[in-house]
This record gives sequence, C-alpha cells and structure tokens, in this order.
Amino acid sequence: MKANYNFAFFDEGSKREIRRATLKAIAIPGYQVPFASREMPIGRGWGTGGLQLTLSLIGKKDKLKVIDQGADESLNAVNIKKLVGKTTGVETTDRTENATLIQSRHRIPEVPLKEGQILVLQVPTPEPLRRVEPSEYITKRLHGDKEYSGAWLMLFEQIIKYDEMSTGADHPVMVNNRYVMAPSPIPRFDNSKMDSAEALILLGAGREKKVYAVPPYTKVVSLAFEDYPFRIENFDDKFCRLCGKTGVYMDELVDETTGETYYQCNDTSNCLTTLNEKR
Repeated sequence: MKANYNFAFFDEGSKREIRRATLKAIAIPGYQVPFASREMPIGRGWGTGGLQLTLSLIGKKDKLKVIDQGADESLNAVNIKKLVGKTTGVETTDRTENATLIQSRHRIPEVPLKEGQILVLQVPTPEPLRRVEPSEYITKRLHGDKEYSGAWLMLFEQIIKYDEMSTGADHPVMVNNRYVMAPSPIPRFDNSKMDSAEALILLGAGREKKVYAVPPYTKVVSLAFEDYPFRIENFDDKFCRLCGKTGVYMDELVDETTGETYYQCNDTSNCLTTLNEKR
C-alpha cells in the first residue's frame, strides 16, 4: 500500500457520505438514492459507481473479487483490482466463495452468494423508466405514485413486434412489491439470483450519481405477463466445451478453423475451479 494514498483512495468524509447513501438504499429496497459521485482516476462509464461503493465499504480484512462480464482477467477487472490493491493492500481472490466483497460488471457469479458477502454491481443506466420517459422529475414522481404503466407498455410493445419480451439484459424487476428497478445489464439468466439472495446486493451508477440496493432475503420478481411469462436464456441441452458443466450461463462461440459452434462457461473462475476439481 502506498503511503501517499489514504486507505481506499477516498478521504474519510467522502466514504462516510457514500455509506450514508448506501444505508438509505438498504433501508428502502429498490429505491434510487442520489449521492455526490466523486471524480475517479478512471472514466465515467467504466464502473465508477461500483468502484466508489467498493472503496467506501472495503476493510483491511476483506477479500476482494472483481469480474467483468464473467471474467476475472479482463482489462476492466484487472485495472480495478490494481487500483483497490494499491490503495488498500487487501487480498484479492478469483474464488467467489472466498470473497467477502465482489464487484461485478454485467454478471452475478454462478456460485450462490452467502450471508456476509456483498455484491456490488456496476450500473450504466439506473432508471428503468428512462426508455419511456426522459425527464428525471417525472420518473421520480412516477416511482412515488407506483405508476409503472410505461415499463409494462415497453414490454407489451416488444411482444407485439417479436411475439416475446426481447430484453436480452437489464430486464426490469419489482423489488419488495414496491419499486420497479433496473438490475444492471445482467442477462435474464441472473435475475432470479437476486430473489431472496443471502448476500447484500448494491448497485452503483457513477455517471448518473445513484446508488440502490437489494438487501438479503428480499423478494425480487421479473416483470412479466400471465400469458407471456418471463423466460431466461435456454442452455438446457448445452454443455461447456472446457469443463463439461451444464445449467450455467454460457457464451456461444465459433471455432475459426472448423466453423463449428460451441459453448463455454461465461464465469471463467467457476469453469477453472470445475476443471481443477476433475483433475
């Protein structure tokens, strides 16, 4: 840890302000709490909201895991780990079950989260009604009135056009029977992992200056119609080419030599763990 940095980069006043916003978000599940988003040594849109939450919460005894779309070794994940490591000296890990604090972009790990763990999700657009209403003032009023016909209309229009709900990621959810929430651009496959999760889930948007939360054991339901139920990506007859795992979210890839399509675990750490266990 470098002496010219305060622990976890931020000054203590900044950490306290972000923690206060986080506590309010936990107290009102799904509600978007504004906070004074700080300037960061990375560009907005590259995970500054999630990183600010991580830096405000991390302690010397924590074990940190950072993933980017399922990969621990991607450019975004590696650079965030370097920044946190240089300013805290905390231990990092690739194993989900060993981490106390997990920051992620676009994925929830395959290994079920446990009590005592915190998952921080990076969020580009926290407002689930933004596609149908550009005004921040009006969306706040709609949330206050629990008026979500715009979100239902968006899904209905998808059914009219494509005969199904076509949200590939960031499918809106109802939290605690009260607030419609953007779950961050996680695939539909991961939405159910939020429902009654044992871990605390925090979502941060640095550019939009919002933080919101799903506390442990909170009801989270994906929006859907009775005659058009919510469906996740189907990998029932697929298996990972590397580890042979089934029932997980996979990437569809094409072999450049043969042109054949194959599937591979998106969660690279979980895939590697499975391979090591088989050896």
